[in-house]
Amino acid sequence: MLRREFIISSALSLPIFSCGNLMNKDNNKLFFTIGLAQWSFHKALKTGNIDNLDFVKVAKEKFNIDVVEYVNQFFFDKANDKKYLGEMLKRSDDYGVKNLLIMIDDEGHLGGIDKQKRLQAINNHKKWVEAASYLGCDHIRVNAQGYGPQDEISKNASESLFLLGEFSEPYNIDIIVENHGGYSSDAKWLVEVIRNSGRNNVGTLPDFGNFCVKTKAEELSDWGASSGECAQEYDKYLGVEEMLPYARSVSAKSYDFDSNGDAIGIDYYKMLKIIKDSGYDGCISIEYEGNNRSEEEGIMLTKKLLEKAGRTI
Repeated sequence: MLRREFIISSALSLPIFSCGNLMNKDNNKLFFTIGLAQWSFHKALKTGNIDNLDFVKVAKEKFNIDVVEYVNQFFFDKANDKKYLGEMLKRSDDYGVKNLLIMIDDEGHLGGIDKQKRLQAINNHKKWVEAASYLGCDHIRVNAQGYGPQDEISKNASESLFLLGEFSEPYNIDIIVENHGGYSSDAKWLVEVIRNSGRNNVGTLPDFGNFCVKTKAEELSDWGASSGECAQEYDKYLGVEEMLPYARSVSAKSYDFDSNGDAIGIDYYKMLKIIKDSGYDGCISIEYEGNNRSEEEGIMLTKKLLEKAGRTI
């Protein structure tokens, strides 16, 4: 049964920081651990230049990164395939890489208006909870999405997160939500959704770059406002700050770089200062999404910038 009202646990107001059993925390004496989000290689993975099973090898051998975040799109039909998941686990163990989370897309709208479709979306996510547990992950990332009035989507998303968090608790998997377009790119709205879920194993995944709440071609109520030219953007620095008390991981989004190696459009020094001052000391994962450089170059530039900024602040 869906619940319309929740009793908010006082523990929800406390910072929750987690990044698993990490191995490169002392690298460059940073206050955080550098991870790699699989989406950084989305072009190579979609074209077949990199196979999903080789992702951990690339992360370790080319970038010396010990923590990875998967995207379900690149092994979408393998959630229940224990043989395939077993090979993923074996490779991560062989390379000494921590599987931190799986980002879940295309499994339905957790905040949708239609109750039956919403319940189906919850059920669709359950297999990924089980897959994440099998892989030794700590979290799955989901989307608080839906078409309709803002308040109704908020209520529905909180209820869905409650039910999904209830299911995932025995698996020791947290359910974390990213600012990922539409209403969810409004950090205040998203934090309210998290708090109203009433569960300690529901949190956030702040992303440096996904704060477009409305594009010129879309209404605010439409999901997918991260596509197209942005007409209204939430303050990215304020948004990350507001989401940090509930963060389990952080996505260091990058698009392009200037001649000094600094990110264009995102002040990494300011962002890392906000993160450090919050007390967060977990994982910050590279998520390069630019077009002007190769994916390998973009990842390496982001890693160097995280190291430089992390040592400077």
